[in-house]
Amino acid sequence: MVAPEISAREAEVLAALGQHLTNAEIAARFVISVRTVESHVSALLRKFGASDRRALAALAPSVVPDGPAGVPAPELPAPLTSFVGREDERAALLAAVDEQRLVVAVGPGGVGKTRLALAVAAGVTDRFAGGVWYADLVPVPDGDAVPAAVATALGLGEQPGRTALDTVLGWARGRSALLVLDNCEHVLDGVAGLVEPLLAAAPGLTVLATSRSRLLLPFEWVVPVGGLGAAAVALFGERARAAGAVLDAAADERVAAICAALDGSPLAIELAAARLPAVGLDGLESGLGDRLRLLDGARRGGGRHGSLRSALDWSHDLLDDDGRAVLRRVSVFAAPFRADAAAAVAGVAPSSAGRVLAALADDSLLVPVAGGDGTRYQALETIRQYGAELLAAAGEADAVHAAHLRWCVGGGTALLDADAAAPDWRGRFDRLADDLRAAVAWSASAEAAALLGRLCHRRGRPAEAQRRFEQAAALAPDDAGRAAQLRLAAGSARSRLAGDEALRLHLAAAEVAERAGDAVLVAHQYAHAAELVHRSAGILAEVPPAATAAGWLATATRLADDPGTRARCAVVEAFAAADDEPGTVAATERAIELARESGDPIVESAALDQLTGLRLARGEARAALESALRRTALLAGPPDPERGFELSDAYGMATESAIAAGDLRRARQAAETLRALPSQREVAHVGTARLIVVMVLTGDWTEAVAVGELFRESWEGAGRPRIPSLRRVAAALGAVHGARGDAAAQDVWRDVEAGVGSAERRPHDQRSVESFFAALEALHLGRPADAVAVLHRPPEEFRSWFELIWRPWYAAAWAEAAVLAELPDAAERIGRARPFTSDNVVAAAVVDRAAALAADDRDGVLATAETLDAAACRYQWERSLLLAAH
Repeated sequence: MVAPEISAREAEVLAALGQHLTNAEIAARFVISVRTVESHVSALLRKFGASDRRALAALAPSVVPDGPAGVPAPELPAPLTSFVGREDERAALLAAVDEQRLVVAVGPGGVGKTRLALAVAAGVTDRFAGGVWYADLVPVPDGDAVPAAVATALGLGEQPGRTALDTVLGWARGRSALLVLDNCEHVLDGVAGLVEPLLAAAPGLTVLATSRSRLLLPFEWVVPVGGLGAAAVALFGERARAAGAVLDAAADERVAAICAALDGSPLAIELAAARLPAVGLDGLESGLGDRLRLLDGARRGGGRHGSLRSALDWSHDLLDDDGRAVLRRVSVFAAPFRADAAAAVAGVAPSSAGRVLAALADDSLLVPVAGGDGTRYQALETIRQYGAELLAAAGEADAVHAAHLRWCVGGGTALLDADAAAPDWRGRFDRLADDLRAAVAWSASAEAAALLGRLCHRRGRPAEAQRRFEQAAALAPDDAGRAAQLRLAAGSARSRLAGDEALRLHLAAAEVAERAGDAVLVAHQYAHAAELVHRSAGILAEVPPAATAAGWLATATRLADDPGTRARCAVVEAFAAADDEPGTVAATERAIELARESGDPIVESAALDQLTGLRLARGEARAALESALRRTALLAGPPDPERGFELSDAYGMATESAIAAGDLRRARQAAETLRALPSQREVAHVGTARLIVVMVLTGDWTEAVAVGELFRESWEGAGRPRIPSLRRVAAALGAVHGARGDAAAQDVWRDVEAGVGSAERRPHDQRSVESFFAALEALHLGRPADAVAVLHRPPEEFRSWFELIWRPWYAAAWAEAAVLAELPDAAERIGRARPFTSDNVVAAAVVDRAAALAADDRDGVLATAETLDAAACRYQWERSLLLAAH
């Protein structure tokens, strides 16, 4: 259809819907109210004739396809005032950005580096196909956190098994983009450690940084930013008029003298202009003059800084007592804050907090920030640092930081108690996170660090969660507390599939718990370590010898005999046994019984996982689905570190088992739930993988293509990581495009298929699903001989549990292709396929259809349509109708 005409803002909202953001998250991204978002969504529903948000999300990639692979570059921060002057500096910076790859705008605080950089960035958006991206480093506590902060600014979630630096490097490769890094001075080493490998890996990337100091990299191009010249008078006049003052041309000379005395510092000029309506030029000259004269003898090295300080001192002195107190006390906030937060931290009455903040904003000492949850306020970094100095001088630093910590912990605790699936939860966390990080850094509080760890895990940031739990362990007052935090850190590491990190942390927790005299916790950690080796060897870069794992298991068995330890050890023994050993099923059932007796749902889930795998390996798809669904029922609750890995694995296995059983409704439900988990939600190419496959099987091809674009954009945005298990997604979508006759789109997905991993290096059990989708395309296009060729392996040869998931689908296509190609052994193939499809309602119906086609039984073919319709497999239902018509 022809897309209706929509506004630029509606296009942005539609793109955000395509990324499955909530209304609150969209409001936060575009700095508009939730009500405004709702009105845009309503308009989009009306214009497109869409039934709901889900339909709009499916339309988004085809309607607003622009932007680099991944999330489109967000809008640059919108200045609240006009940009005045700086023609020469702007031209110099523009030329440098055109010619150099690392440009650093260097100047003192308050000189306008950020405004200048944003003006330049806004002017070059059309020169970078990959967009212009902005990262404000003010809230970043230390250099180690720079890569993660930049990854967040780029819209990149944590990538399983990759560091934040690897994620940013992957995003940059092959991209023509400008990255603006603002306020680098307090994290120079961290910025240098990011920028150097970034520019080496991405020839098309340019970095524009602002800092009070050079980065000291050999290839940086420094553009000094000094005070304003003649434009200072224009700036003063514009800001004064905005404040309500009236100036005539006769005042220009006096204004020029004031600006010169302030060394052309834009921030100092704005502070002075904001006061003009109250004190007039006479008041400015007398008030500022005395302070500035004191600086005359100290101008050689730091005059400009001194003039700004004098302007700040003078503005501060003009405030009433409440204004002074609030200005210095809100300096502890790392992010924009609301009036109620200021009241709680600054110790002022809630009824007066809003009035005081508004007055400070009128005096240009705070900046109002509009948002979906009301007006917030923020101090420019220079003023925040000034306020921090005043706070220390007043002897209030400890008390106010303690109040800030209490406010952060209160907000964090409320978030922990709230439903993390609520539409506004992520936005609430994002608005609190920088302040909680700052509070942890100031307080060195183990409790606050642990709280931040739990919140980060729920937000889908297990790597930061792991770091915070390790930080909490280092800050804990005793070994018992340290061991508990290390255990949580191990859970977060395993959730992000960092097996080696998880193993290290389990062993560290065991060592510390031993010092604490907690034999049960020691035993549990050794059992976890042994389980990792036998159950999750695929996420370990170096798998310890079996003898080492056996030693850990023996230690666990010896140290404790409580129900939990017995259950954990039984689970390890079940995973350690070979799948084809006669006693493996019995050992697994014993582990399940012990786990149930222990009352630990996580241990029971692990035991059920082994049972599910065994059932799949024996071709018992329905039984496998039953045990997989028992796991998901057991794990109801928030996705905390203790259950994070089990949750994602349980829903992943539930999806696979439902596919094996042909229960496509449950497969979709499980895949949708998996996609919504925090660990999956932040990484679309991981979270949507199984869902896309299910959509292709059911015949929801338009939706699969739309979600596939999210998958591809996320994968490319993450640097095209090699994850061979994702080949089936590319194969499925390639088959859809091939069946539709879209060769160009099919080539794109063939490129993705090659990019995620080589077919030649994959065993047969990982390639059978790809063969199935190739046959699906061939059969759809009426080329059964091609399907026969691609399905050359007899289904009897399938062995591994993963391959057996797909054997029913493969065997059904194998039989149908033989009938349609009129092979002489078609009847035999139908008979051979039936045992492999008996547990899969869809595959069994396809085999029945093949038999009916072979017998020229039109009624038999139509009968399969009813079965397939009831099974929610619309594609095969339509195919039955088409085959019956011919």
